[in-house]
Amino acid sequence: MPERKRPRRTRERILETSLELFNRFGEPNVTTGDIAVEMGISPGNLYYHFRNKEEITTELYAAFEGQVQPLLVSPEARSLTVDDLWLWLHLFLEAMERYRFLYRDLVDLAARHHRAGARIAQLLRNGERTLRAIFRAISAGGDLDATGRELDVLARNAMLILTHSMAYERLARGPGASQMAPDLTRAAYGVLMLIAPHATGEARAHIERLSAIYLDGTPS
Repeated sequence: MPERKRPRRTRERILETSLELFNRFGEPNVTTGDIAVEMGISPGNLYYHFRNKEEITTELYAAFEGQVQPLLVSPEARSLTVDDLWLWLHLFLEAMERYRFLYRDLVDLAARHHRAGARIAQLLRNGERTLRAIFRAISAGGDLDATGRELDVLARNAMLILTHSMAYERLARGPGASQMAPDLTRAAYGVLMLIAPHATGEARAHIERLSAIYLDGTPS
C-alpha cells in the first residue's frame, strides 16, 4: 500500500501562502487578513500560529538564511577559478529569487522588522567577506590580477550589485513592474563584468562566454 503524504500543517501553509503573496505583491502590501482570506482560514487561526506579520517575515527570513548559510563560508585553503564564482552566483541568486520579497524593499523591510533587519545586516557582511575570500582565491589561482585593496573593493561592489539589483530593475521597468518576476541574470552579468578587467589570459575569454549564457542563454 503506497505511503500517504503527511498533510501540511497550518503553520507550514501560512508560511507558504505568505511567501507567495509577499513575492507577488510586496510584503508591505499584504496583511495578515489577506493571508487568512487566501488560505480560507479565520484570522484567529492564523494568530494562533503567528502573533503578527513580523513573526511571519522573520521566520521566512530565517528560511532564506538557512538556504544561503552554506554559501557564506570562506573557501578552503586552495585556489579557485572563475567557474567556482559562477557556481556561487548561481546558487545565491537562486535563493534570492525564491525569497525575492526580501530584496524588493530591503532597507524599508529592515527598518520595520528589527529582528530580521539585524540578521540582514550580518548576512551582508558575511556575503562581502565570502566574496572577498573567493576573489582572493581566484587571484591566487592566477585568473585575476588585482591588488588586495582592489579585491576588497570588488567584493563590496559585487555584494552591492547582488543586494540592490532587484530594486533597481523594478524601478527601471516603471509602473506595473512590481508583480513581474525579476530577471536576476543581469545581476550575475554585472558581477562577472565587474571582475572582467582584472581577468588574465583564458579567464577573460571564459568570463565572456559565461556572460553570454546569462544574457541570452547561448555561449558566444
